[in-house]
Amino acid sequence: MQPLILLVEDDVAISDMVDDYLNKEGFTVVRAYDGEEAVRLFGEYAFDLILLDLMLPKLSGMDFLQVIRERSLIPILITSAKDGDVDKALGLGFGADDYIAKPFSMIELAARIKAAIRRATKYTAGSLAEAVKQPQEIRLDDLLIDLDNFSVSRNNQEIKLTAKEFHLLKLFAANPKKVFTKANIFRSVWEDDYLGDENVINVHMRRLREKIEIDPSKPRYILTLWGIGYKLGDF
Repeated sequence: MQPLILLVEDDVAISDMVDDYLNKEGFTVVRAYDGEEAVRLFGEYAFDLILLDLMLPKLSGMDFLQVIRERSLIPILITSAKDGDVDKALGLGFGADDYIAKPFSMIELAARIKAAIRRATKYTAGSLAEAVKQPQEIRLDDLLIDLDNFSVSRNNQEIKLTAKEFHLLKLFAANPKKVFTKANIFRSVWEDDYLGDENVINVHMRRLREKIEIDPSKPRYILTLWGIGYKLGDF
């Protein structure tokens, strides 16, 4: 089956261009021109990925993102002319999986969509070999990571993580002795070449620590090795 994409873009010319190109790449595209319409369509279709512009009428891209993240971990790729670091951090912090600034290359856009869907499929479905090799749960002190249900809890209280945050935590928890550079992390979690843009990793790491650490300023679970990378704390 062709992957189904929800394209949320109020600029008709851009929407037409993206729709036409993605159809040629083997995707099926459903279009929304404002945030409210996008929420309605999300409830009617089983989408594989959302392409989301930030500047939308009726319901902003950020508000739409918050609504969707309360319901689903579907991959969300932000496409926006707002390319400042603050907007990137805000978008990623709210649960977006990736960010591509306008104007963008259609080839790069298609490549990022395919990579995001591939990652989501891999982590959702998993493989039998991986299931046999890995334990179903990993406990780090009072933190319980359920690999089957993609959930994290502390003292039976669920900690809501985005897909990327969960995959980051799982990467460290499953490799307790290993030190990961940012290039290692990007290749493992984003499955792409690291081009030196630290913002994506920094934002996700900060948000993850805010959720799992008792005191994010003094992390216990994921430690920073300055000038090198990150590693799991000692448990």
